[in-house]
Amino acid sequence: MRNLARRRRLAWLAAAALAIGGVTVPAGAAQAAPACDVVYTTNDWSNGFTANVTIRNIGDPINGWTLRFAFPGNQRVTQGWSARWSQSGNQVTAVNESYNGNLATGASTTIGFNGSYTGSNPKPTSFSVNGVTCGGTAQQPPTVSLSIPAGPFVAPATVPLTATASDPDGTIARVEFYRNGLLVNTDTTAPYAYTLENLPAGDYTVQARAFDNSGLSAIAERAFTVTAATSPALVATPTALSVAEGGSSTFNLKLNRAPTANVAATLARTGDTDITVTPTSVTLTPSNWNTGVDVTVRAAEDADTVGGTATVTASASGYTPATVTVTEIDNDVPGGDGEYVQRFLTQYGKIKNSGYFSPEGVPYHSIETLIVEAPDHGHQTTSEAFSFWLWLEAYYGRVTQNWTPFNNAWTVMERYIIPSTADQPTAGSPGDASYAAENDLPNQYPSQLDSNVPVGRDPLRAELQQTYGTGNIYGMHWLLDVDNVYGYGRCGDGTTRPAYINTFQRGTQESVWETVPHPSCDTFRHGGQYGYLDLFIKESGAPARQWKYTNAPDADARAVQAAYWALTWAKEQGKAADVAATVTKAARMGDYLRYALFDKYFKRIGNCVGASACPAGNNRESAHYLLSWYYAWGGAYDASQNWSWRIGSSHSHFGYQNPFAAWALTNVDELKPRSATAAADWTNSLNRQLELYTWLQSAEGGIAGGATNSWGGHYGTPPAGTATFYGMFYDEDPVYNDPPSNQWFGMQAWSMQRIAELYLVSGNTRAKALLDKWVPWAIANTTLGTNWSIPSDMKWTGQPANWNPSNPQPNNNLHVEVTVKGQDVGVAAAYARTLIAYAAKSGNTAAKNTAKGLLDALHAASDAQGVSTVEKRGDYRRFDDVYDASTGQGLYIPQGWTGRMPNGDVVAPGKSFVDIRSFYKNDPAWPKVQAYLDGGPEPEFRYHRFWAQADVAMAYADYGKLFPNG
Repeated sequence: MRNLARRRRLAWLAAAALAIGGVTVPAGAAQAAPACDVVYTTNDWSNGFTANVTIRNIGDPINGWTLRFAFPGNQRVTQGWSARWSQSGNQVTAVNESYNGNLATGASTTIGFNGSYTGSNPKPTSFSVNGVTCGGTAQQPPTVSLSIPAGPFVAPATVPLTATASDPDGTIARVEFYRNGLLVNTDTTAPYAYTLENLPAGDYTVQARAFDNSGLSAIAERAFTVTAATSPALVATPTALSVAEGGSSTFNLKLNRAPTANVAATLARTGDTDITVTPTSVTLTPSNWNTGVDVTVRAAEDADTVGGTATVTASASGYTPATVTVTEIDNDVPGGDGEYVQRFLTQYGKIKNSGYFSPEGVPYHSIETLIVEAPDHGHQTTSEAFSFWLWLEAYYGRVTQNWTPFNNAWTVMERYIIPSTADQPTAGSPGDASYAAENDLPNQYPSQLDSNVPVGRDPLRAELQQTYGTGNIYGMHWLLDVDNVYGYGRCGDGTTRPAYINTFQRGTQESVWETVPHPSCDTFRHGGQYGYLDLFIKESGAPARQWKYTNAPDADARAVQAAYWALTWAKEQGKAADVAATVTKAARMGDYLRYALFDKYFKRIGNCVGASACPAGNNRESAHYLLSWYYAWGGAYDASQNWSWRIGSSHSHFGYQNPFAAWALTNVDELKPRSATAAADWTNSLNRQLELYTWLQSAEGGIAGGATNSWGGHYGTPPAGTATFYGMFYDEDPVYNDPPSNQWFGMQAWSMQRIAELYLVSGNTRAKALLDKWVPWAIANTTLGTNWSIPSDMKWTGQPANWNPSNPQPNNNLHVEVTVKGQDVGVAAAYARTLIAYAAKSGNTAAKNTAKGLLDALHAASDAQGVSTVEKRGDYRRFDDVYDASTGQGLYIPQGWTGRMPNGDVVAPGKSFVDIRSFYKNDPAWPKVQAYLDGGPEPEFRYHRFWAQADVAMAYADYGKLFPNG
């Protein structure tokens, strides 16, 4: 997950590309002459706007095009992309780039620009392409307004939303309602309305988006605040539950403040009579008011095939009541029965109602804010979290036949963590990455750019741009500052949230404790003289302002995996059409994911020693076909600097491989990418990934680290006798060393789950052989029962044999030892899911029983917000470590370099992790960290990571689906 290369400098635009309104200028019937259709949509803000323009050729093929139109007002083009833009007076001209000039009959391309205006921003009414007018009458977007009561609103609040929508030249097709970015309801009939219930305290943004019959849309938005109850109140967690017919679920009831005497609360149900609540009265006391009591909700077995809803209201004299919405899931719905499916629904309800999502609807890395691991703050998020959210919603669709949450998750992902056209405006511009060595230690940075080192040509750029008509990369950036805690905003504006950021930049030894957080779009507004760029890269001249993003391939592959299951289960329900559009997007993501299959600088694979000596690869000579640690891309911020770059990665960790996704992208028609060479690439990748696992499997069964085409990150010379895999070198801990990247058992569980799904679905014999050896090793290191434990840390010795694809050798000299065991709930869930899939296909009883034991242990660790165990964090001693040259640890800032974080924290030599993150000292959990730094005991926490909670939910659902009889 590191953006370790950059060729010069890149660009950025500060505008969101959400189309709020649009105008379509249709052409007449296709003819044997030039003819065109233009769609022009804008997103307006105060004195500025982003415009996206789609040109469709409905005449003879075009070899080069020029678009012209006139602004009706005083608008000016300030920066454009995917075309060469110019303006004279109110006349605007856009000429094709080299990659999008050829438009066959029926083909289209999308270009765009940022503009400015004063007063109003009327849309052009006429367009021409190559002198031919795309004539006709402009279609107008709908109008919509949204109203809410005046308030005030006190938690738990009920807020009715009412929308009024109309269309001047058509009809309203539907109105969608959003709460903090989450789609909550779709209404197709006027009056358009939806009621939000049981809202906890917080800030809310609600939207009504109206669509007309031509597909144009408009959005109305309102904001309001729900304040915490100032009077005594009952508090229910979660506020919504799903209960399988014949099953039960629980919620917790407590008080918002300590009472002076016992409080008797009664519970009553209204709505579906199949739903009951026990007990019907509870007592909250001065001792248990904050921990609360659990209340059980049950759904009776009945003969109908429709699930009902009910509201449970808890009341007490002198207290504001609490309500819980209960939805019955009928067991005649496929996949909706059984104890473990009920556990899934309960866990799912906790995830959706317990603080895991931001106001925009973005999943946080964790509920808790003070947590330092790969993200350095809990209210950041990762592409990993988004991929687990998609996967979770696919399971919800399987159980409930409701696919709206799955589609909405992809929509939120596309809006916030896949950079928009405005976020990567020069992505289609030409350019190759200049070489910069990766170094071992942070104190060896900045790294010098060296244009004399040969680099290969990008083998995918032209094909992808031809396939999709855009230079944009369709992949997730790995890290977001969801709450804009750092304060970078978008391109330095300081306010836009979520904000794209990055951290890791300085070699394999750089731990999170040694990172300098920085914006993905560096306009030099924060940091030092050149922003943060000169901390990482040294150039002969002054660096240019730039944007740059880094993709974590395992997350995008997991999104494809989730889309496969959504499609499979929707087909079983006869609802494939419900997910078809989203699955098409997943196929597109898989197309771009191929950048992870190539060497970082597109150098030749195999025995690539010496940065200058190792030659540039030609076409697929640079393809290792493995899912490497990252791919990255960037471009110029300033429009006058029309350049961009893209890179792959030379380092491949077994834990990032996903042969299941490779199999889906080559075997499922709906998921096959559109590019001509994609099928061959993914076919080769499937085979190569399975070979890698086989090469890395230890004598005991665990899978060792990985392989690199660039030893040390600078195409160095490995130690004599280093084992090879297609000429790539064995690396025990590829990518990062603090802590060692293959020490954590989670990599084993995550990765082998994909192997198990491949075996489950396809019966792949190589996948089975890997599992036949891995599963007994893992089970032998697992303890069930009250004091359950699974592997946590491992130690590796030896290395594999040199890989011979025609005659693979057993790894008798490669060994693994489990050195530490623990109770990581997310890893336990992923491990259980591996065992479940393997047991379902093979009939292995030990695997099934071990999985069930782990699931029951997780269930016993349930709390109001999910599942958790106590975690000691001795590494938090590093909060205040300053750089120590004798150990190489601590925050390294080069001598003479100084800058400031957006909040004013000074970045300079002698500063520590917390010195440049002083906001942590205001965190509610900081006192226990400070006490530890002052000599107290190791601090203990119960963390609720989004990915872990989602994996627990899906583990329950897997067991309920594959072993419905227990």
